[in-house]
Amino acid sequence: MTHTMVATFFKGLAASGAWCCFDEFNRINIEVLSVIAQYLLTLFEAKAKGDPEILFQGSKIKMKPTFCVFITMNPGYAGRTELPDNLKALFRGVAMMVPDYALIGEIMLYSFGFLQGMPLSKKMVTTFKLSSEQLSTQDHYDYGMRAVRSVINAAGLLKNDYPDMDEQQLLLRALRDVNVPKFLKDDLPLFENIILDLFPGVERPKQEYHGLIESIEKQCTIQNIQAHEKFKMKIIQLYDTIQVRHGMMLVGPTGGGKTKNY
Repeated sequence: MTHTMVATFFKGLAASGAWCCFDEFNRINIEVLSVIAQYLLTLFEAKAKGDPEILFQGSKIKMKPTFCVFITMNPGYAGRTELPDNLKALFRGVAMMVPDYALIGEIMLYSFGFLQGMPLSKKMVTTFKLSSEQLSTQDHYDYGMRAVRSVINAAGLLKNDYPDMDEQQLLLRALRDVNVPKFLKDDLPLFENIILDLFPGVERPKQEYHGLIESIEKQCTIQNIQAHEKFKMKIIQLYDTIQVRHGMMLVGPTGGGKTKNY
């Protein structure tokens, strides 16, 4: 966003007396943020004085007292900037608390028809907690609410397909389907150990892919690619990920087989 775009935004908001909420506000470039601070200072001062009309960025605009600006931001994330102090001073902070993932997971599992929502959600949250502590730190690893949602959505789809299967097995498979494709090879044995500790004696469910494997092998022959077990496994992992994610990225070294997989 450029400062001219933001100025146009503010003109309309002030004149209509509307509220606006800028989500992920600190993704805006630091240069633009400084200019926004000046704009807001002008507008908030005029609002405080009760001016009916003001001159703002070369236009005479009406100033309605109901006009207000709210911002939300995630501090300390990649691609985010710190807010300049002159901008911070214009906003009042609101305290937030970390959501109870186990409770959210429990309710969502119940909504998908699971009977053991409470113990299963606790196991799922513990899996993510232990993974974040024991596995290596990578930019694409995520153990937050998005990861929890993906696992629950995967478990819900499986519950739909196999309503009579043991619920622990369903969650175990969902955890594997969603997480295994993104872990680096050194982290996989650690993740497997975490899962074995949390789901002792739970047999890994057999996965049915019907005609998919035959089609993969057929395509490999047509495209003159070796149908190696690990390569086929990666294609199936991509397929599993597509079932539960809206957008994704294939990452890996040059010549690692990303394009052929896709």
